[in-house]
Amino acid sequence: MNICELFRARKKMDLHDADAASKPLASAGKTNDKSEDKLQVVRLAERIAGYQDVFYAARERKLLVVLQGMDTAGKDGAVRGVFGLIDPLGIRGVAFKTPTENEREHDYLWRVHKEVPGQGEIVIFNRSHYEDVLISRVHGWIDEKECQRRYAQIRDFERMLAESGTVLLKFFLHISKEEQKQRLEERISDPDKHWKFDPKDLAERQYWAEYQQAYQQAIQETNVDHAPWYVIPANSKTHRNLAIASILVEVLEKMQLTYPPANPDYVKMKVV
Repeated sequence: MNICELFRARKKMDLHDADAASKPLASAGKTNDKSEDKLQVVRLAERIAGYQDVFYAARERKLLVVLQGMDTAGKDGAVRGVFGLIDPLGIRGVAFKTPTENEREHDYLWRVHKEVPGQGEIVIFNRSHYEDVLISRVHGWIDEKECQRRYAQIRDFERMLAESGTVLLKFFLHISKEEQKQRLEERISDPDKHWKFDPKDLAERQYWAEYQQAYQQAIQETNVDHAPWYVIPANSKTHRNLAIASILVEVLEKMQLTYPPANPDYVKMKVV
């Protein structure tokens, strides 16, 4: 079973028809229930950690994982659940916030380019350069002409990364409006979760339909084989993590990773 193809965004896709509560892996007989999902995620996370050890040692490839989604879609949870067992030496997370004054004085890709992975490194973008064609377009800070110009620039940017040895995996964590409502209410009602809540999330929620349209356009404009988009049903947190982890394992397996050649001189050495 090709799990990447199962979640790969289609050329003609309508997010309104995509069921955020679906569990494709359950339908495919790959999982049974929530507890089984959690167990499988741990097993897959362990395999990812093992692959990453070889990935880091070989220093031959670079991996960039992009996580996008509406507020509360589970970007932080996916990072913890899928990448939590990896050696910190070989992985780095970047959370893109509102641009600083210095960042605004440069082109919008300037702050992104300097964070892409180096040889042997896995980098996770929690939000990314796509914010500059999402929130900017939804709020009318750029018009459609500028939006199309940025899509072209992003396609060029990602092609350059791929041609220079970076494997790109882009995940859209798709939740329903009703699920977001429930998660926001949980954050408001639980004092221990108030640190997660931002009143701006309520304001952005009013643009739900516009964001869905913007995401759909962004995915369709930049969904290419060297930088594929995967649409992950994310109402179920465990199935979300299972889907992402399964795709990563499938991609890492295909790399046929091997440790660097042994040094014959070391065999002769003795520790005294």
